[in-house]
Amino acid sequence: MPQISVNELKNGITLELDNGLFQVVEFQHVKPGKGGAFVRTKIRNVRTGAVIDKTFNAGIKVEQAIIDRQDMQFLYKDGDDYVFMNTTTYDQMNVPPVALGDAANFLTEQMIAQIAMYQSEIIGVDIAASVELTISETEPGVQGDRVSGARKPATLETGKVLQVPLFVEIGDKIKVDTRSGDYITRV
Repeated sequence: MPQISVNELKNGITLELDNGLFQVVEFQHVKPGKGGAFVRTKIRNVRTGAVIDKTFNAGIKVEQAIIDRQDMQFLYKDGDDYVFMNTTTYDQMNVPPVALGDAANFLTEQMIAQIAMYQSEIIGVDIAASVELTISETEPGVQGDRVSGARKPATLETGKVLQVPLFVEIGDKIKVDTRSGDYITRV
């Protein structure tokens, strides 16, 4: 493992600390008037998602984790697992839904996702910030019920249920924000 000084930390760098794998969310170099300098950080555990504050003395070395990111295409769902194919080597791999997290709610066949791996363990999946999905089930909007901002539940082709405006019907394509899971617009 390469070691880097905490003075070289940047957002997004992944560190291997004694109690797990962490990604730097925020960092701040502090040089108080008295005493030695230090680096105040917010780091996110990549396995659990928990964000913690950690302070390092300036100049100490920490282990940097080398993360392999590969573009992979989602092929199909095999039982509970999702089958992805590497777009350069055409190797296929089964990915459990736990590794996908919320991204599983927005995956459709042929979609490209970036899979982050650390020592053959999947630690994250990144998909586009917004995706276009088809409404598979929703109630019809009631005529005359046009209260500003009124919403109704709708089921997407992936099985995810979200709130949409009353004018959205079955078969409509909508754009969905994958980070928050919210309706953006009708396509």
